[in-house]
Amino acid sequence: MIFGPKNKLVGLDIGSRTIKAAQAVEAKGGWALKVFGSVDLAPGAIEEGVVKDTHVVAETIRELFRLYNIKQSNVAISIGGYSVIVKNITVGNMPEEQLYESIHFEAEQYIPFDINDVNLDFHILGEAEHNPNHMNVMLVAAKKDMISDYVNVIDSAGLNLCIIDIDAFALQNIYDINYAGSGDNVALIDIGAGKTSLNILRNHVSVFMRDVSLGCNQINQKIASMINCSMAEAEDLKLSGKQDKISADDLRQIESSVVSDWCSEIRRALDFFYSTNPDDPIKQIVLSGGGANIKEFRESLAIQTSAEVKTIDPFQAFDTNRYDVDSPYLSQIAPQAAIAMGLSVRRVDDK
Repeated sequence: MIFGPKNKLVGLDIGSRTIKAAQAVEAKGGWALKVFGSVDLAPGAIEEGVVKDTHVVAETIRELFRLYNIKQSNVAISIGGYSVIVKNITVGNMPEEQLYESIHFEAEQYIPFDINDVNLDFHILGEAEHNPNHMNVMLVAAKKDMISDYVNVIDSAGLNLCIIDIDAFALQNIYDINYAGSGDNVALIDIGAGKTSLNILRNHVSVFMRDVSLGCNQINQKIASMINCSMAEAEDLKLSGKQDKISADDLRQIESSVVSDWCSEIRRALDFFYSTNPDDPIKQIVLSGGGANIKEFRESLAIQTSAEVKTIDPFQAFDTNRYDVDSPYLSQIAPQAAIAMGLSVRRVDDK
């Protein structure tokens, strides 16, 4: 089946450091990548997933679409962080229509926010394993004010918002397309600029999720604090490796300290999963985001978790030659492209 242009959209990953756009095309021969691009976002425009400057974010999105000549106006975005709650719950068997009517009552037991301040959605996962009279349901709640902020950004950018997804789900989408996998448990971990998302899959079904406020900005903050510079200058020093203001040893020590914090936090999250799933070892961890590029992090995480750790290639199952996309650029950006690619495979009429 070839999707018509009205059904297609652009995956738009709005991060706190960069904004990325991906446009994928599906036909009988499989997926092809039409466009992928990114632009930097001014520091402070988005902090911990909260939009602080709608005008700056909207203008950056418009610049991204101009730079890469993206004509499609339908977009899918994703959100995450502490304003989003994802819980697997168990409820008595009932038709989906009845669950729609009772979901607010069910959610009040699990959501740490005022139920009137959130938008709710759910997905029925199937019959409860040990109780045929109950079913497992994935419950999603997101604060209304956060959603409103992102809706305003997309409106200000002159685009048509079709889907608001969850970061961890977008990551799962692209993993499923690129990796057939086995029945082993897999942990998908995205280390972004301001937060880290963890999604544990069993047989390609999410069984545990957690977001924590740790990310690559911690490295920049430590650099900025040490030499009294701006976050933008710290980012440049980190990427360039220039030693005129900070030594290579100091950079390595800062990176090692932050990596240690990441590994400890991830280990705590995995221990929490193991406390209720003691016989379900995680055999593989798949990393994405900017943190996936740090070799010391990958090696340390593998040792601490006794799992195989690898970096995702979100373009693996895509034809990148059909539209002459810049292959060296894709190789460089691959770990950071996962969420945008996961959004790009959504369609306007998806649930």
